[in-house]
Parts: sequence; C-alpha cells; structure tokens
Amino acid sequence: MEIRILGPVGLCGPGEETSVMPERVRRFLAALAWRPNSFVADDAAVEQVWGDDPPQRPRDALYTCATRLRRAFAERRLDAPCPVIRRAGGYVLMVDPGCIDLHRSRRLVCQARNAAREGDPVAAVALYDSALELWSGIPLSDLGSPWAAAARISLEQERLANVIGRLRIDLRLGHHMENVPVLHRLAADHPFDEAIAEMLMLALYRSGRQTEALGCFDLMRRRLIDQLGDEPGAALRELQQKVLCRDPSLEPGHELVVF
Repeated sequence: MEIRILGPVGLCGPGEETSVMPERVRRFLAALAWRPNSFVADDAAVEQVWGDDPPQRPRDALYTCATRLRRAFAERRLDAPCPVIRRAGGYVLMVDPGCIDLHRSRRLVCQARNAAREGDPVAAVALYDSALELWSGIPLSDLGSPWAAAARISLEQERLANVIGRLRIDLRLGHHMENVPVLHRLAADHPFDEAIAEMLMLALYRSGRQTEALGCFDLMRRRLIDQLGDEPGAALRELQQKVLCRDPSLEPGHELVVF
C-alpha cells in the first residue's frame, strides 16, 4: 500500500490505479500523511481541510472524512488494521513512513547525501534518481485548499534542492556536456538562482563553450541589475573571472566546488 502526495493525492496498491476519493477526504489524507505517526489535532485538521471556510459542525464533518478514508483503506488493505486512529481531540495515521512517497523520497535523499559524504558519488546519483522518480507531477496537484497551496511551494522548493544536489554530484563525476540542456531548462525556470547559473557556466566551460559560459554570466548580471537592482554574488563573479582567464582549477579532475 502506497500513500501518494507527490502528485495527485490518493492510495495505491501494487499494480493498481490511485484511489478515487472526494477532495475533502484527500485533503484529510494529505494532512495526516504530512506527519505520519504524529498527533494531528481536530482544529489543525479542520484548517488544513477547509481553510477559512469550515462547515457549521467541523468535527462532525471531519469524522465523516475519517470514516470515508477508513473505508478507502479497508478496500485495499483487506484484513489489515486501519491506520487512521482516533485519539482524544484528533487523529493519527499509524503507518511506516516509507509507504508515503514524500517520506520515502526524503529517506533516499538522506542516503544519497551520506553516500556522497562517504566518497561514493555513483551511488549518490542513483539514490537521488530513485528519490526524484517518486515525484509524479505537481505535489498535491488535485487539492485546492490554502494549506495545500502553501505546502506545494515548500515541496517544489524541496524538489529543486534535490535536483540541484544530484546535478552537483553528477558534474563532479565529469558529466558536463549531457547536463547542459538540463541546466539550461533549470536556468530558464529559475532565472535568478545563482547556484544554477554557476553550474551552467561550469558545465558549458568544461564542454569547450567558454563564450556561452561568459554569456550566461552576462545574462544573469543584466537580469539582476534590471529587475532587482543588484550585482551577482561573489561566487558567480569569481567564477566569471576564472572562466575569462581559463583558470586551470576549472579543468575536469580538479576538486573545485563553486556552487
């Protein structure tokens, strides 16, 4: 049994389609799955499900959501105990966090970072890939609540950090040319992110494209000045100078960290 929130929210067994549930039930599931095995008070759950427009009898409405969610679990877990537990004043989702795509992804990212620290970048990239494969689109994409909208922003930032973490390691493995298109797309989507610009410049330079690397810096500088009234940070300026001078430390094989 898998609980999915990194895309449309729902329950899914092996080889099954994601369950179809009313949106308020999916909102309740997401609220519980966000913090598995932790107590979620009724008031907090009501706010996450209905926002500023709660029903007249919110606890009764929440009880109905819980009943429908239990029914959805029962349809897929057969004789297994229902994980939606009522406690005084709230609910708990008693599950292995590994059955929730978000928490499984976080576990894999933690393992990837450990592998990188222990000097195994190949394993680190593979673990990052496994974590990113769990993201099946826009997280919480079928929920329209204010809580879901705020959570989506946080989750999308988390995913971007994972993508950047994976790319950093892959560049250190010498995979520059094949990552240039990926970095170009990221730079277009995040035009003020200097860490992405630095990685793109380095990948271009190490792919024999010095002029394009310098053009990347010039474009970022114009954006920052025109729209934010600011100059690029010290790291980006230092990298530009090294690219201009063809600094040997930029060559593949050097353990240079510029981002």
